[in-house]
Amino acid sequence: MFRRPILSLAFRAFRGKEAAFWSFSSVSAKPNIMEYKRIEPATLKIDVDKLAPIYTPELDSLVEIFKKNDFEIRVAGGAVRDLLMGINPHDLDFATTATPEQMKEMFDRENVRMINTRGEKHGTITPRINDKENFEVTTLRIDVTTDGRHAEVQFTTDWQLDANRRDLTINSLFMDLDGTVFDYFNGIQHIKERRVIFVGDASTRIQEDYLRILRYFRFYGRISEEANSHDSETLNAIRNNVSGLSRISGERIWMELRKILEGNYAGELINVMIEIGIPEFIGLPKTPNTERFSTVWKNLKGQKYNAITLLAGLISTEEEALVLHKRLKLSAYERDLLLFITLHHERKWSMKPLNDNGEFYLRPYQAIVAMSRDKPKDTKEWTVQLLLHIGQPSMAQQIEDWEVPKFPVNGHMMKEHAPEINGKQLGVLGQELRQLWTDSDFKMDAEDLVKHIPHLVEEIKEKFPAKAAKSGKSKK
Repeated sequence: MFRRPILSLAFRAFRGKEAAFWSFSSVSAKPNIMEYKRIEPATLKIDVDKLAPIYTPELDSLVEIFKKNDFEIRVAGGAVRDLLMGINPHDLDFATTATPEQMKEMFDRENVRMINTRGEKHGTITPRINDKENFEVTTLRIDVTTDGRHAEVQFTTDWQLDANRRDLTINSLFMDLDGTVFDYFNGIQHIKERRVIFVGDASTRIQEDYLRILRYFRFYGRISEEANSHDSETLNAIRNNVSGLSRISGERIWMELRKILEGNYAGELINVMIEIGIPEFIGLPKTPNTERFSTVWKNLKGQKYNAITLLAGLISTEEEALVLHKRLKLSAYERDLLLFITLHHERKWSMKPLNDNGEFYLRPYQAIVAMSRDKPKDTKEWTVQLLLHIGQPSMAQQIEDWEVPKFPVNGHMMKEHAPEINGKQLGVLGQELRQLWTDSDFKMDAEDLVKHIPHLVEEIKEKFPAKAAKSGKSKK
């Protein structure tokens, strides 16, 4: 039984033989039939009533079309894994013995519209059934050649060969729509044991696509019940292949890394990744700030946080933050959050950061938000993340709940009281007035603030003198 029994599962014999797990030889990147060893799959039957969440009239129609045309179709990969763990899958991926051309001919005959033709070269056809639901259906395939990023594929009707090309045993499962699960590489057992194991030889699987290194850690966070129960041979295979991550695009790396940072055991997994030498190949410093990172991880446990908030614990300088952004192609929001936390996490406040009881004042953080003229909504969100980062969740909640008061002076009022200053000087004046307003605990009104404009203008004109107007005729 599963340690977290959710579904009622019963092993059954396959073609009259006892269900078991067989040894196998890994198929190389260029398949050699002499290396291929037929494996009789173990099977498991999931009660059909447990599959109710995935059944729709559109799915029934899809399956009926394949049956009518004598092609097999099964649910593949992660959706089967999730069902075995009692999780309703968000997406269903399907595998079939039909080639893309056969699928297109079949759907044309059935007047089924097909969309998203970009996946066709990899064997994926996407029919839209009843103009209501889309299904991605991929022809069984093998990787003929691969460069560690992309593969040239060859179509097959052999379910075992397709299972063999997948990354992890828990992702190499297939399921008929009657609930029968087919398992070639011990994936069912590994789900029961909460183990994350590569299909066949780990180095071979990694070298087919080096992103699988990060996928290993992501799925470890999803599957394992312990923070540090890694298979030593698996970690050695990863350690010997980490440099291959330099071939992977930053966007793909960040997609996986973000999920690791927001998942279970994020701190422990990042520390393992550091120990085996991953950081320098994904944009992090070669020797990240592990001491600060450990503190940040303790601060964030049990909190809902942005992945950048934890990642920033490994960054010490703005230069390191920009190098990481360049490698991972962060969004503008993520880049600015990373820089914001890097700038402020050890900021020396002009006002006392602690009160007499040793508690943090909220005011400096309110001031950050109130002083922001650009992106005030973003700045408020970044300040919440900063407070979580430094271990002040209650203050983070206060900032999140805080309704920022409206600054009472606008540009028209400043120009009216200081018509002689230029645009840059006007901006400086606005910031000086905001500072006065913040220092007053946001109590000064417009009348109070405009009284300070004359002497502020004199100071500003001394610091930022207006440029002399250009004279003379322009040259023709």
